[in-house]
Amino acid sequence: MTARIPFADIPHTLMSAMMVVEKTVNDAGFDTRLLELMRFRVAQLNNCAYCIDMHYKEAIAAGEQALRLYSVSAWSLTPFYDERERAVLAWAEAVTLISEDKISDQLVETMFRLFSKEQLANLTLAIAQINSWTRLAKSFGFEPGRYQPGKH
Repeated sequence: MTARIPFADIPHTLMSAMMVVEKTVNDAGFDTRLLELMRFRVAQLNNCAYCIDMHYKEAIAAGEQALRLYSVSAWSLTPFYDERERAVLAWAEAVTLISEDKISDQLVETMFRLFSKEQLANLTLAIAQINSWTRLAKSFGFEPGRYQPGKH
């Protein structure tokens, strides 16, 4: 697929706004591996080849294990993720698939047990942000396969 709007042609004001949110998310104190694991899962949920490629590579560059990445679609069935990671993956799925009304009281209670209100707010912003990036990538036809970690 040829890019409909190449990355370099995205309006400056849009990119500036996205990068402010990106900096906020990245400065919120979360481990990069955790964020990339979440981003990779959201990319899968959104069926975005560009984002899957990007976040797989970023996660590996951050020290994530390939086994945990290619198993993340079945995270609830494997022993590879700790309690916080499982909670983040569940929250990411619920927020991404929000039209399916999956944000249960039990999930919210789990999130508040493991994260402060500020952390949960920032985590939710991180999920909204990767969903926004995914919608740009898919709408504009970004080509997967060429992404190089650390060069965004």
